[in-house]
Amino acid sequence: MTIALQPNIQEHLLATLALVSDPEIPVLTVLDLGVIREAIEENGVVRIKLTPTYSGCPAMDVIGDDLTAAFAKEGKKVEVELILSPAWSTDWISEDGLVKMEEYGIARPLSETADKEALLGNKKLVKCPQCGSTQTHMVSQFGSTACKALFQCDDCQEPFDYFKCLK
Repeated sequence: MTIALQPNIQEHLLATLALVSDPEIPVLTVLDLGVIREAIEENGVVRIKLTPTYSGCPAMDVIGDDLTAAFAKEGKKVEVELILSPAWSTDWISEDGLVKMEEYGIARPLSETADKEALLGNKKLVKCPQCGSTQTHMVSQFGSTACKALFQCDDCQEPFDYFKCLK
């Protein structure tokens, strides 16, 4: 298991950061996702370093705009910088974020090895967020976004997204 980097975030900025949601999974904040690597206010400007969940993620522009808008309400200017290294990992999602994701109907990411077994159809490991059954199967490698796969529960028959493990 990868240990998430400890982000450098000034405490007085946390409340505003907690108001900014992921546009693709609105129950998750940017803090839940672990995409904020740094947030420091210097000389009246909030400088935010943001790591995309994957290269080319279309949500990053929206998140940058949302961060700017959230701090503008407080009269603060924002500079957002995308940081590509180290690459974001699903290990950076907070436990609270994983719970919110499941309650929203998206299965949490598995470990890297289990993820490969589930996506190749070798093992039934992905838990249905509706009924909790692991009797599920992959319908498509790609779900509502590229970072998710579409699964269906064999017990309750509900389709659901599975958030792929990214390391």
